[in-house]
Amino acid sequence: MEPLYQQTHKQVHEIQSHMGRLETADKQSLHLVENEIQASIDQIFSHLERLEILSSKEPPNKRQNAKLRVDQLKYDVQHLQTALRNFQHRRYAREQQERQREELLSRTFTANGTQKKILDIANMLGLSNTVMRLTEKRAFQDKYFMIGGMLLTCVVMFLVVQYLT
Repeated sequence: MEPLYQQTHKQVHEIQSHMGRLETADKQSLHLVENEIQASIDQIFSHLERLEILSSKEPPNKRQNAKLRVDQLKYDVQHLQTALRNFQHRRYAREQQERQREELLSRTFTANGTQKKILDIANMLGLSNTVMRLTEKRAFQDKYFMIGGMLLTCVVMFLVVQYLT
């Protein structure tokens, strides 16, 4: 039992050092390091099952101590497994945020695109082509009223400044 325990204990420490590499690994090698760590954890779990069997076969005076050591290893490996899952979850969330950000930055918000969407929605709702044409004509006329109003306001402000100063 002792050589298997020492080997498993050594693997746990190697995984702990590999966990530090996760933070500094580039995107290409990140998946490889994660897979390597997961494979080592799986191997350790199989070793732990064998160690549990062997610890139950120890002499009664050593059995309690052997089970305690195996339980401690099991706790350490579960902690490493949880740390790996947390890292993977954070990485996945970060990648998803980057994808959403890129998607938002790639969108173009134009008036024509918006108008086309409104017309598509109106068409889906069953508004007739005549009503949609009247709406477009009204929007066109409103634009000229707005420009005329802005020009009139500028002329009035100019005249007020001219005569009051």
